[in-house]
Amino acid sequence: MLEKEPFERIMKKIDSYEEEMIALQIALTAIPALAPENGGEGEEKKALFLAQYLKEAGFKDVREYDAPDERVSSGIRPNIVATLPGKNTGHTVWIITHTDVVPPGEPGFWDRDPYEGYVKNEKVYGRGTEDNQQDLVASLFAAKAFIDESVTPQLNIGLAFVADEETASRKGLEFLLENHGDLFRKSDIIVVPDFGNDKGSIIEVAEKSILWLKMKTIGKQCHASVPSRGNNAFRAASHLVARLDSLKELFPQSDPMFTPPESTFEPTKKEANVPNINTIPGEDVFCLDCRVLPAYDLKVVQSEVKKIANEIEVEFGVTVEIESVQEVQAPSPTLSDAPVVNALKTAIKGIYGIDAQPAGIGGGTVAAHFRQKGYPVAVWSRLGGMAHQPNEYCVVANMIGNAKVFASLFFQRT
Repeated sequence: MLEKEPFERIMKKIDSYEEEMIALQIALTAIPALAPENGGEGEEKKALFLAQYLKEAGFKDVREYDAPDERVSSGIRPNIVATLPGKNTGHTVWIITHTDVVPPGEPGFWDRDPYEGYVKNEKVYGRGTEDNQQDLVASLFAAKAFIDESVTPQLNIGLAFVADEETASRKGLEFLLENHGDLFRKSDIIVVPDFGNDKGSIIEVAEKSILWLKMKTIGKQCHASVPSRGNNAFRAASHLVARLDSLKELFPQSDPMFTPPESTFEPTKKEANVPNINTIPGEDVFCLDCRVLPAYDLKVVQSEVKKIANEIEVEFGVTVEIESVQEVQAPSPTLSDAPVVNALKTAIKGIYGIDAQPAGIGGGTVAAHFRQKGYPVAVWSRLGGMAHQPNEYCVVANMIGNAKVFASLFFQRT
């Protein structure tokens, strides 16, 4: 049972934070946090701003864990961790969010500058407002309410704001687990609010395996008026893209636990080749995003991709180089009756009045890194599904409601 009077005080306090939460959203949106893979300088400015904000908000224990990265000018990718002690100091409720964002994409698809946050129709617009600032801000203010109301939570509160989630987490959660693994206990309640639906009715307990491949086709450059003098790498790559569709037939299994229920193999990023129209490209590069059901071994998938590439090499007289950019074999799922799942069910029911159910997803979150090391973890959020889209927005009511769900977790004894 929750203590009614302190609980109601915390809920009312969270309601009073609406303007502050929006203001923080806009301030964070104005600080681009792009990985070097995406042409950025990392998360340092955003992380340092956030650390200072936490200290000014009353958090006494704010720590910075810097992952080295020579690709950015600062040389570091900061991860920020803030904690509050609870009545039972042997266990912690963790909310794990990420500070990095994806690039805005085509500017013309946005109504305004993607980094100029603004409010319209009870939504906060801007790159990163939903992914992942909605729940970053929600978790911060859920914990801040305990500080401002002088209420001690049942368990410790832990907030981790990690780097590099959008590009494999090597400088983010993976770095923390490898170098500062004593931060977390396997008996902790660990929640990653980085997936959900508009009702908040899904608790993610399993993810597909992730395989990102970079495919480079090498032919011979020449003048477009005399194509016989060269070998068109773009043409060969185009056939390769089409042939890779056969992966769906090679790995046809379906699992209703996941949405979508089958494995997916999608060509995505396409790099520029020649800058002018009248030159046949000697190199062409594209990427393949594979989300594979856990039943399949990624090594087997890569072997089939290589066979298809070999066929293209023979048929078109080109060379195909394949680079694995990210490779995460899906770990065992979190049990559907794990303490973190039950705690979330109780909190979601209490705040939103719905019965959330465990499920699997095709996307990838930092939860996979916890599961690989045996930590029970659950992924949950109530959100609008605007991640990575132009005119990304966060619904203000979701930000406030989710903060209440997190606060409810902080009140629970187990």
